[in-house]
Amino acid sequence: MHRPSPRVWLPALLLPLAAQAENASYQAEPLVVTGSRYQASGWRLPFSVNRIDAEQATLGKPGVNLSEALGSVPGLVVQNRQNYAQDLQVSSRGFGARSAFGIRGIKLLADGVPLSNPDGQGQAATFDLDSLERIEVLRGPFASVYGSNSGGVIQLFSRDGEGAPRVSLDTSQAAFGTSRTRVAAEGGNDQAGFILNRSHFETDGYRDHSGAILDKTFAKLTLYPDDASKLSLSFSQLDQNDTQDPQGLTWQQVQDDRRAAAPSAVAFDTRKTVDHQQLALNYERSFAAGTWQSTVYSGTRRVIQYQSIPVAVQANPSHSGGVIDFERRFHGIGNRWIQPFDLGASLLTLTAGLDYDQSRDDRQGYENFVGSTLGVKGNLRRDERNEVSSLSPYLQAAWQLGKLDLQAGLRHNQVKFEVDDRFLSNGDDSGSVTYRELTPTLGASYALLPELNLYASWGKGLETPTLNELSYSGAGGGFGFDLQPATSKQLEIGLKARLAEATSLQLALFQIDTDDELVVASASGGRTRFQNAAQTRRRGVELAMESQLSETLRATLAYTRIDAAYSQDFTSGGRLIEAGNRLPGIPASTLYGELAWQPREGFSTALEGLYRSKLYVEDSNADKAAPSYALFNWQARFEQTLGALTFNQVLRIDNLLDREYIGSVIVGESNGRYYEPGPERAWYIGAGVQYRFD
Repeated sequence: MHRPSPRVWLPALLLPLAAQAENASYQAEPLVVTGSRYQASGWRLPFSVNRIDAEQATLGKPGVNLSEALGSVPGLVVQNRQNYAQDLQVSSRGFGARSAFGIRGIKLLADGVPLSNPDGQGQAATFDLDSLERIEVLRGPFASVYGSNSGGVIQLFSRDGEGAPRVSLDTSQAAFGTSRTRVAAEGGNDQAGFILNRSHFETDGYRDHSGAILDKTFAKLTLYPDDASKLSLSFSQLDQNDTQDPQGLTWQQVQDDRRAAAPSAVAFDTRKTVDHQQLALNYERSFAAGTWQSTVYSGTRRVIQYQSIPVAVQANPSHSGGVIDFERRFHGIGNRWIQPFDLGASLLTLTAGLDYDQSRDDRQGYENFVGSTLGVKGNLRRDERNEVSSLSPYLQAAWQLGKLDLQAGLRHNQVKFEVDDRFLSNGDDSGSVTYRELTPTLGASYALLPELNLYASWGKGLETPTLNELSYSGAGGGFGFDLQPATSKQLEIGLKARLAEATSLQLALFQIDTDDELVVASASGGRTRFQNAAQTRRRGVELAMESQLSETLRATLAYTRIDAAYSQDFTSGGRLIEAGNRLPGIPASTLYGELAWQPREGFSTALEGLYRSKLYVEDSNADKAAPSYALFNWQARFEQTLGALTFNQVLRIDNLLDREYIGSVIVGESNGRYYEPGPERAWYIGAGVQYRFD
């Protein structure tokens, strides 16, 4: 049977949607910098990159978690643990799915400053969504131009203060004893701009023992010394005191009481305190032809975390205890020169840069008991100075030749770990290891039609072990300096299309082959040992579509299908894991849709839906998988203007149909406590006022 080519059937498939939008006006393709490092149209770039503007990311939403803003990006899986002690779980085409806490294997940047450590472990909670201008999300081979541990890139940009000065106050109340208050001021002109933002958030939590209090401060001063230069100085702070950790539940515990905390969490009063402060400076200057960009940052992070490791387990002399206590000092600098060359019929742009990042931890471990009293700091069991540094020069080239765009990049990654063990009664774990690797990338984009671009890209990636993964992976439970980084080869082909001037579409097919994938060797006594034991293959398809159906109606759709499996046998915890087993924590299918309606100025409403297929929870795929689920959320926003005052109100209902579901899983949890239940139907109501000084 003759089968029509994709060039024929794809426009035909979308024709009904295009016909609905033929009278709507098309908005120009938004500009992005992620991937190319210079301002370019995402339409011409030979890789998958999406831009989410502040209005789409924050309006009608609580403004607490990054997960609120990223649902419309295919390839990303953002799981809200409902656990502020462990942060969000984010994966990009499978990278980062195994992370037990925080964000791993994805480069997270805010105004060019890494929110990820040089080892690839990062946290999203430090960013202030109130000051957001836009988010750019990069997947695929070109993520490696941002260095090691870049399975994907999520880059957040704060806005510059501009316009007449204004002050604002917002407050909200929500289910489960949740409230938030924000005060802010901002403004600016052609010489300077400023933003000041302070927010207080607290919740009792959906589950028992999951309460949290978060205080955030963000300040930014932007100066324009002359027409060719811009200087931005920003400060951010996060205070998070005694955030409770309910931990995961077994499947039986979920059936008995999905809102319960793990018994061990209650017994040991598991909790986490974070004090994070950061100062950053960005400078950009344009010269006759080129542009110089520089970023300098420095900060401190103090963490005290009480875990639920049993007392008997800590009797092992080599055990590091059940209380983590460290103070981190970190800093870095990034410099780049961007130089375009006009070659007459073509334009060549070269970018050369150097990134240096370093973090130093003064780290202690203590017993989590004193006598028979649990959940208190006891005897010292660990005392180390840990240093992780990354030095990476890179070169990128972009060549525009009419309908053809070519991109290439080369980066030399060097990541060094140093450990100075000062607790010697159980042996000396001091030592160091350095990982080095060249990661090239190549890509090409061709405008087959004015409304249709085809592209292909290829690249190599490097994913080093994190400090946490190295810490207990040695033969005797000490540092595993013999662990190797995982290396990957990625291939992506795709198209970007415009339909009827009101609908944009992106379609990408990808394959990722990884060698030396880090997997669990054993898990016992509250500690997990890792090994390089597996080869994996991930194949998938991503579809993203936005359509302005009419002047008042907008639709968004994102779909991901991924086949992620081990491609060779290995042994974990004495158990054979066979080739063909699915990688845990990665749903095979994810579908997101949103329909937004704004019939008049001052009122908008939207309905969004999310479907996620089942999640395997460990490598053998034998234990109960977290079931698939579908959720619907609804929100409405109102706004009124009275002279210099602007009022707004928000009403939102999440999980509209009151479904029971597992919001996230803890991959490979040694006690079978894999499951973190999501909340039932939940309401949110907010109101705010802004005064503008004209």
